[in-house]
Amino acid sequence: MSDQIKQSIEAGRTALGIELGSTRIKAVLIGENNQPIAIGSHDWQNSYVDNIWTYSLDDIWKGLQDSYRKMAQEVKEQYDIPVKKIGALGFSAMMHGYMAFDKHDQLLVPFRTWRNNITEKASQELTSIFNYNIPQRWTIAHLYQAILNEEKHVADIAHLTTLAGYVHWKLTGQKVLGVGEASGVFPIDIETKQFNQTKIEQFNHLIESYQLPWKLEDLLADVLVAGENGGNLTAEGAKLLDPTGVLEAGVPVCPPEGDAGTGMVATNSVKERTGNVSAGTSVFAMVVLEKELEKVHTEIDLVTTPTGSLVAMSHSNNCTSDLNEWVGLFAEYSKALGMDLDMNTVYSTLYNLALSGDKDTGGLLSYGYLSGEHITGFEEGRPLFVRSSNSHFNLPNFMRTHLFSALGAMKIGMDILLKEEAVQLDEILGHGGLFKTEGVGQRIMAAALDTPVAVMDTAGEGGAWGVAILASYMLNRGSTQTLEDYLNEEVFANQDITKVTPDAEDVKGFELFMERYKAGLAIERAAVEHLK
Repeated sequence: MSDQIKQSIEAGRTALGIELGSTRIKAVLIGENNQPIAIGSHDWQNSYVDNIWTYSLDDIWKGLQDSYRKMAQEVKEQYDIPVKKIGALGFSAMMHGYMAFDKHDQLLVPFRTWRNNITEKASQELTSIFNYNIPQRWTIAHLYQAILNEEKHVADIAHLTTLAGYVHWKLTGQKVLGVGEASGVFPIDIETKQFNQTKIEQFNHLIESYQLPWKLEDLLADVLVAGENGGNLTAEGAKLLDPTGVLEAGVPVCPPEGDAGTGMVATNSVKERTGNVSAGTSVFAMVVLEKELEKVHTEIDLVTTPTGSLVAMSHSNNCTSDLNEWVGLFAEYSKALGMDLDMNTVYSTLYNLALSGDKDTGGLLSYGYLSGEHITGFEEGRPLFVRSSNSHFNLPNFMRTHLFSALGAMKIGMDILLKEEAVQLDEILGHGGLFKTEGVGQRIMAAALDTPVAVMDTAGEGGAWGVAILASYMLNRGSTQTLEDYLNEEVFANQDITKVTPDAEDVKGFELFMERYKAGLAIERAAVEHLK
């Protein structure tokens, strides 16, 4: 097998996916069987500068180069060969946000990420005009808010894109977006798989009085669906990705996708009535719809699969960040007592303790809002733990509370889908950091959604593996093979899956916790207003 893999690498019968997540940039090289050969990763963090969550351009490129270098280094160590040729390449990143460039390709304002809740007025107005939910983090909401704020840079915009679109553009010269990524920029016409032309005209009419020197269509990237070619790695792009100069140019690159779309691919959740939930820094649950929703819900985003099928998403800005800090605190305490435990042991111990807690968390309550939370109406966050004097305060309940709270806002949106809209969901596939401790995240998620939760043994590779699969699909698909068939027949045919069905008492306990969670939002509001 080792010789086969070595031959595949040397011949360039591989695909590389790189995804820029919120806290990690990950590069995954896959072979002819679509399984990972080598992995490289780079940890990074957003910065809060002038009231904006952002990443610098320097950090973007340093992180990309470092993750690529570590992947190539792993290939060198395992197979004693350099990575010269790659069969296909794909880039993905956290969706949404705002990257505006002028005609000289200069970034006009610092990158505004999905985490910023600063576009409430724009979001509300556009949702009303379009009769289509436009969340605050969408690119078009950021653009319209900048117009409403009369920001000087707006008149100079020549190109508007996302993080994934930016990286793809710089490495290929092509200003394109995959349809799934594009669906978080501006609404998609499900029939044409392109930006909705009627809504583009509505937007142009809306901003006429500002007398800007462009129309919206002048700024937007071209939209491509999975399987189409997004361009080729240029000589400059190859040097930008691999400064050592070993990587050869000319690699075909698939359309850049968002982490939502790559999560769908990584969990084989692109068919109707399938869904997946990604739980890490943020949490989003997605269901591929059989039909349009009956009403517009501001708690529910409508995006698409990488092939352009309609998807309903419940997206919460906050998931495990505050929970991770509590785990880190317990690790510090252990170290202070002279016990130098590895973090996997700390997580596993604390997470498993949560399963023995009271079903409703014993009256405890927390909000892990490091940033604002649009589903519950918060423009800023204040991490908060609170309890009544007669609550059952112990470590299992404490951990169970933080695990429940990590999914609280997302559950509000999913309840609308599953209970109000009666959307059918056979099971949901989980991936992301919450599921690393075997069994625990699945059981908590199953309780939150009252739906079976499955985890695949490849889910830990996440979106970087997913976009590598999209690159492989572009390269290897048959002339009539759909992405759904490719995933079923070529990628997941022999996949090991672990499924957890919801426990009735856990479900009941989560519902009781949610009553407390909703009633306590006034406490979180007071914290935002009084804790500056």
